[in-house]
Amino acid sequence: MKILVTGAAGFIGSFTAKQLLERDDEVVGLDNFNDYYDVALKEARARQLADYDRFTMHRLDLADRPGIEKLFAEEGFDRVVHLAAQAGVRYSLENPHSYIDSNIVGTLHILEGCRHNNVEHLVYASSSSVYGANSAMPFSIHQNVDHPLALYGATKKANELMAHSYSNLYNLPTTGLRFFTVYGPWGRPDMALFLFTRNILEGKPIDVFNYGNHRRDFTYVEDIVEGVIRTMDRSAAPNESWDSDNPDPGTSRAPYRIYNIGNQQPVELMRYIEVIEECVGKKAEKNLLPLQPGDVPDTWADTEDLAVDVDYQPSTPIDVGVRKFVDWYLEYYREGQKQSA
Repeated sequence: MKILVTGAAGFIGSFTAKQLLERDDEVVGLDNFNDYYDVALKEARARQLADYDRFTMHRLDLADRPGIEKLFAEEGFDRVVHLAAQAGVRYSLENPHSYIDSNIVGTLHILEGCRHNNVEHLVYASSSSVYGANSAMPFSIHQNVDHPLALYGATKKANELMAHSYSNLYNLPTTGLRFFTVYGPWGRPDMALFLFTRNILEGKPIDVFNYGNHRRDFTYVEDIVEGVIRTMDRSAAPNESWDSDNPDPGTSRAPYRIYNIGNQQPVELMRYIEVIEECVGKKAEKNLLPLQPGDVPDTWADTEDLAVDVDYQPSTPIDVGVRKFVDWYLEYYREGQKQSA
């Protein structure tokens, strides 16, 4: 197949593109290489993909409507994996407009490209942030999610609603994946694992919010990618038993699906820090702080629907995944890559 992967120089996007290339799909990558975090890291991910003959990278912004229209018209994609977005809950408090430009306007351009160019299936990244003020655990796709706590989560909820409207109006199969705290090698420098590892190695204190009383459904990146590709290969189909008098938020009478994609084993933040300490061989100096605006205390994914539909079974325990990240981190920066995060 010929597949568009947006955010191909990003963390999850680069892993997804590589896995598709390994199975001999043709992959077209899209990324704007913005400076939200270290551009050198994005360039390094992209160089790995450039080694494959069946890969092409387009340096293009999602908000560039003519550019996106031209890309879709010229390339003729079979399927689209839309992973590009302005990420980060905390940054959405500082720069809200970038979330509208990328996550709302950009996703509209992707939906329009799929609609007008006979794309068979659109898979797109949503987020556990849509659960917001929900407290019933584990989080289920069959719960209502109308109370996001930050603009980032609101834009991801909006993406799900936009996708449903296109599935309904144009019979476009769409599948949204709510990612739960993805971590691993080549991860984002603004994520806890990267920040904690760097500061512990440099002998600097780490900021531990909510006084360490978080629980997170940390999910290893390769487990996430396995779920993304399995889902992409299975086009969303209508739920024939969908009842408008008792509507199921995770399905529809249109070809539309929502899935949680997580490890289904929440880990205490303090345990996560202990694993990092074990891997780097140093103890952390902890700066205990209150819960941040827009943050949630706990996340826990109910992935039963994904397991039933595509046999999704995450397999990487936290100590193995963190070890792989730390090994990558030490090797990457030992080789002289400039750390500017």
